[in-house]
Amino acid sequence: MDTKIIKQYREDILCYRLRTARQKKRMRYKDFDKHLIKLHKTERQLNRQIRNLGWEPLCPPVQKGWVRHFVVRDDVARSRHGNFFENILKKINTYDYHWRKDFKRKKKKRGKKIYIVKEQHLLHPHVWQMEKLKFTDAEKQFFSEVWKYDWKGSLVKRFVFNVPWRFVLKIKPNMIDKVRIVDAVLESQCKEIDNYLERNGLRGRQANILNGHFKWREWKEFEKHSEVNQFKNKSLFQILDLIKQ
Repeated sequence: MDTKIIKQYREDILCYRLRTARQKKRMRYKDFDKHLIKLHKTERQLNRQIRNLGWEPLCPPVQKGWVRHFVVRDDVARSRHGNFFENILKKINTYDYHWRKDFKRKKKKRGKKIYIVKEQHLLHPHVWQMEKLKFTDAEKQFFSEVWKYDWKGSLVKRFVFNVPWRFVLKIKPNMIDKVRIVDAVLESQCKEIDNYLERNGLRGRQANILNGHFKWREWKEFEKHSEVNQFKNKSLFQILDLIKQ
């Protein structure tokens, strides 16, 4: 009887767009995914507002550990090329922070804990960093090309400064003289969203919705957006010929 009624009033029933049980279940999942995307946008907006609140001075200033960075050697700074190397240092200088003034850290050696000084190197720019930092032709002559492995295991071209002895490390107190302005309402709203996602274990689902469908082709897209590895799919003799060139 129900089948006859459906066939008889089929056009009238279709105009109401009645969904099946499977469609209803799928729509619930879609609505929940849209809710997670909306929460992500709201969280980003709140974080952006928190970052744009600005800073306020801290009186009196407080010391928090020590900071170490490179400076031009005294004899080089007094020479006629002092300003030239200072301009290079501004582009490749690095800063390191530590709670000890001697910048020593623990390390195990033959079952014993010893203290060694942390290493610190100048910046080794990528190709795009050389263009962004606007190195002049005269400055580029003090850099040499080196191929290094990045964190993904791919060979990338880096530029290393040839005369690092012109710079020395300097340690000074890390003084904090300003702090971020805090808005309790924005912090509370952001924390509420974070607690909801963490408490219900929804961070993984949210990340999968936002960028999960790019993971399977990430290793393919990486070569398109970066420099192609010239040693890929080459034999040992071909690699040696490329190095000699």
